[in-house]
Amino acid sequence: MGIFGKIMDKVFHRGGGVESQASGTSPTATPVAPPASAPAPTASPAPAPTAAQPQIDVGAVLSAMADAKDGGGNYQTSIVDLLKLLDLDSSLAARKELADELGVHAGADGSAEQNIALHKAVMAKLAENGGIVPDSLRN
Repeated sequence: MGIFGKIMDKVFHRGGGVESQASGTSPTATPVAPPASAPAPTASPAPAPTAAQPQIDVGAVLSAMADAKDGGGNYQTSIVDLLKLLDLDSSLAARKELADELGVHAGADGSAEQNIALHKAVMAKLAENGGIVPDSLRN
């Protein structure tokens, strides 16, 4: 799993049920299997519609994590503080790997320009993957 995959895992799966109120779905709902004594269908059933995944409020998840860690630094704009908040490696080597993974090639490795671009790319990618990312975290 790449670094962005680890970020996704921390934010989306460890989010502790902070879903969007607009989603109207329960993250703990599981499909119920028919009883074992039910006869097997003779024809292929149509694929069951999949319930939409609840959207995770990325801002709320990160805020809750920061509150649990006495503030979480400046995770709203700093990729280093964001990675530390998520208990991930924030070293230059890890940020280089993340930059390669996300195709971010702004500025020199470790520069403020690259770190800002990385933070923006992570937030954009979280939004692309179903996260609700407030504008305060995108800019």
